[in-house]
Amino acid sequence: MPFRSSPLTSAAAKKGRTPPPEETYQESQYLKQLGEKQKIVSIKLCDGEVVRGWIEYYDKNMVRLTREGAPNLFIFKHDIMYIAEEGQPRRSRSDSGRAEKPAVESFTPEEPSSDGDAS
Repeated sequence: MPFRSSPLTSAAAKKGRTPPPEETYQESQYLKQLGEKQKIVSIKLCDGEVVRGWIEYYDKNMVRLTREGAPNLFIFKHDIMYIAEEGQPRRSRSDSGRAEKPAVESFTPEEPSSDGDAS
């Protein structure tokens, strides 16, 4: 049994398939969503550097990455290897004066109540 199919069979199979599109046109919608939610993202640049912040503005050729405690960056899209969401939306400026919650809240088990109710 041959590993490869005959040339006639493979040519017929290739004619029936449509190649995937080069562009899905979802980039602007995704960047808009990230900007509206002010999601923290990591952007890995082609030179290996990773920068974090939220996307405040984007256009055809670049994105503006706003960072806390560091200068804002205008990054050309051709310099971006990938964009990854960090998970949590950015804290609003009104929350900046409040004490920061710990990433993992401590848990202390309570004594069982005398009436047997698990609350």
